[in-house]
Amino acid sequence: MRQVDFPHSLLQLAKQRWQQLYGSEPYNEQLGRLIGLSDFAFRILEKRPELGLWLRQQPLECRSVPAPLGENLSELNESECFRQLRAYRQQYWLKVMWLDLVHHNPIADSIKYISTLSETLIAAANQWAFAQTVNQCGTPIDEQGQPLPMLVLGMGKLGGGELNFSSDIDLIFTYPRNVPTQGGRRSFEAQVFYTKVAQKLISALNQVTADGQVFRVDMRLRPFGESGPLVMSFAAMEDYYQDQGREWERYAMLKARPLGEENAYWDEFRQLLKPFVYRRYIDFSVIESLRKMKHLISQEVRRKGLVNNIKLGAGGIREVEFIVQALQMIRGGRDVDLQTPSIMEAMQALTSLGILPEDVSDSLSKSYLFLRRVEQYLQAFDDQQTQTLPDTAIGQSRLAYLLGQDDFSNSLPHINQVMESVRQEFALVVGDEPQEQSNYDDSFSYAWLQRDCLQLEGILELAQLEQWQQVLTEFDGKLNKRHVGVRGRDILDKLMPALLHALAQQRSSVQLLQRVLNIVEMIATRTTYLELLFENQGALKQLVLLCGHSKWIAEHIAKYPILLDELIDPAALYKPLPLDEYQREIRQYFLRIEQDDLELQMEALRQFKQAHQLRIAAADATGVLSIMKVSDHLTALAEAIVSQSVNLAWQQMVSRYGEPQGCDEMKKGFAVIAYGKAGGLELGYDSDLDLVFVHNQQGDSYTTGDKQISSRQFYLKLAQRLMHLFNTRTASGILYELDTRLRPEGNSGLLAINIESFYHYQQSQAWTWEHQALTRARMIYGEPELHSRFADIRKDILCSEREAVKLKEDVVNMREKMRAHLSKDNEHEFDLKQGLGGMTDIEFIAQYLVLKHAASNSALTQHPDNIRILESAAEQGVINAEQQVVLTDCYCSLREHYHLNSLNQQGRCVSRELVQTQVEKVHSIWQQLFE
Repeated sequence: MRQVDFPHSLLQLAKQRWQQLYGSEPYNEQLGRLIGLSDFAFRILEKRPELGLWLRQQPLECRSVPAPLGENLSELNESECFRQLRAYRQQYWLKVMWLDLVHHNPIADSIKYISTLSETLIAAANQWAFAQTVNQCGTPIDEQGQPLPMLVLGMGKLGGGELNFSSDIDLIFTYPRNVPTQGGRRSFEAQVFYTKVAQKLISALNQVTADGQVFRVDMRLRPFGESGPLVMSFAAMEDYYQDQGREWERYAMLKARPLGEENAYWDEFRQLLKPFVYRRYIDFSVIESLRKMKHLISQEVRRKGLVNNIKLGAGGIREVEFIVQALQMIRGGRDVDLQTPSIMEAMQALTSLGILPEDVSDSLSKSYLFLRRVEQYLQAFDDQQTQTLPDTAIGQSRLAYLLGQDDFSNSLPHINQVMESVRQEFALVVGDEPQEQSNYDDSFSYAWLQRDCLQLEGILELAQLEQWQQVLTEFDGKLNKRHVGVRGRDILDKLMPALLHALAQQRSSVQLLQRVLNIVEMIATRTTYLELLFENQGALKQLVLLCGHSKWIAEHIAKYPILLDELIDPAALYKPLPLDEYQREIRQYFLRIEQDDLELQMEALRQFKQAHQLRIAAADATGVLSIMKVSDHLTALAEAIVSQSVNLAWQQMVSRYGEPQGCDEMKKGFAVIAYGKAGGLELGYDSDLDLVFVHNQQGDSYTTGDKQISSRQFYLKLAQRLMHLFNTRTASGILYELDTRLRPEGNSGLLAINIESFYHYQQSQAWTWEHQALTRARMIYGEPELHSRFADIRKDILCSEREAVKLKEDVVNMREKMRAHLSKDNEHEFDLKQGLGGMTDIEFIAQYLVLKHAASNSALTQHPDNIRILESAAEQGVINAEQQVVLTDCYCSLREHYHLNSLNQQGRCVSRELVQTQVEKVHSIWQQLFE
């Protein structure tokens, strides 16, 4: 590498920092370069300046790996263990920076050294956690009378011995046998014992103390992800991977490696895992799954708005890993030399076996190591997990110097050249399915390039041509006001003829043309989306089709262009998940999200919602789903998002305050009650969520963290955090409008209330309209005990005796008040929701029937949705069959009109003539019941 002078700006910074650290001590050029190049190194030396002398006395090699902790692990208390682990990490990561940034250590040696140091830290923490748990619970013993260890599997780059400088560590915990402990005050089941070990191990590494953090620990690759047990036995792991293991988990487990000192159980576990990862036959099916994973990465890059990313971008580190892993999995079942978690070892084996040509292997190896070196530098600057090229002057100056360039602009061409080389090799191995060739004539290209739709005469009607011409001219004017750029213009000139052809094939109206062009206008400055549509003709066709079906879909895509990714796979687009799959799907989706990145988590929640709403709307608009099924799906989606949001909010609160006493991740003592459309399983596309938060903790208990607060405060803060996750407006908008005014005492009441206080309020203080609302209430998050208690409370309140005349007056008065304030009726148009004989009248009838008759017919309280309440009322003889049929049919019909209006953004009013007969029937039944 070419040597260049240390940049003047960095030299000034280095000398300024030297003065802060060592005062008048003579300036050391090498140590000065280190603190000028790394803010992290400077922070370490600020706290421990004596390490500067220690560094200069160290041999320039990567072999020294002393033990982080002493031998008497069982006697080492938690605070001292945590302090020693963190001090070790700082000291030896400082040495890595010294070797890399100052002495240009080979990157292959550095990443191996970091992995070895990390493994040493993790193994020491595991030994300490095991010893501490043995002191409390006794020891699980095998057939030979030896302690049964907990195996810690290093995943990803840690498993491959290629760990980043600043990286999360992905771990999975497992143990060999289900045997209870011996020698303690009482015996513990193996699952309980090893879970305690795992929890202590995670805290030792992950917890942020005054001395910092050892590693961010990520456990989401374990079976069942975040919802799965923290640790599983060998037998349970084998069952999971045999029965439920997915393709991406094969890729993940290819990198799995037990950490620490080898024991007799290592080989047993490897043999258990091997049939899942490696097939006995040559397995070309992995190519298709790799394509899908590549699409996911491309979506991720677009979703995060990543640019200049040397890991996830086209031709980045991830593509080298995919090339090698794909070839390993294709042939690894037959060629055991390929069964290694190391990328470099696998590449050598692929070359030796003649699978990867030597020149390709050499090129990929050099590219991989170069990109890993750049990544190492980027992360060493400030101990941040980043793979994005710097956009600050100091970051660019540092990277240019380390790459042997005088200026950052001189570094970019080589980086781009390396990534282009990788991209080409990736395309050869994985290559996408060939796209359809253009099958339209030159008239569409001419129409766009000359902005002259008259060239389409004979394809479109004359009136259409004139309308298209006007819209296209206006669109061109809008484009001219945007900074599209040369590349964007080039792609537009290729995309627009294909788009015009797709529209012409549909004999599209000018309204559809405007809808689609509005989307193109929104993405005109974002070339990745233009390329997506141009390179995926199927996605382009789906865009035209869906925009033709629904204005709501068109506006939704225009607002959130990331949804264009969903159009690539039509088979999935028109097939929403099974109702019971949304919870699992969102957990899997969040495996890709950093646990400590709140901003990214909030974006991910919104993007998950938008993507699945689009799939539901696509199935809805094309008649695949009935309106009732649409609401079922939208409600199931909302419930999954609420569950995930509670889990995220819980993690954030626990990291700050600890857990309320007696609670944990699986038993939070917290529940969410849905009212209104969410409670009644009738959500629409733009519905808000009416929620009430309850808990079962007493106010005199406290949390377990260093910063203790009362349980009551904890749940209030948890609810506030949940509101923040939902209501904050990000680049992807808000999640849902949350309305919590139905809680006891409304806006003046506590945001989260003890469930017994909730019961007392409903018994003694609630108004009739609050009991009406309770008919549609349903618990959508909470453990079984809370579910059962709420069901009892709801039934008890709804089955209370009520004075008939007052009940009737209250219901009628509330309905008239709502209509006066909310109805949009006029002489010619009918308000489907608030009009006389409309949907709300039917809802009030259902609520009234429950409150009036549940005391003698408790079956009326069984369901929270209007249709089943009315069916139950007829079964109990509260209304006659004819009334039930009229109300049910009219409600479904009015909802259908309301729903179609929503899909086409047409408000909630329709022509009176369209629904006159139905609403008159509803009003007649209203009069029979209330007058």
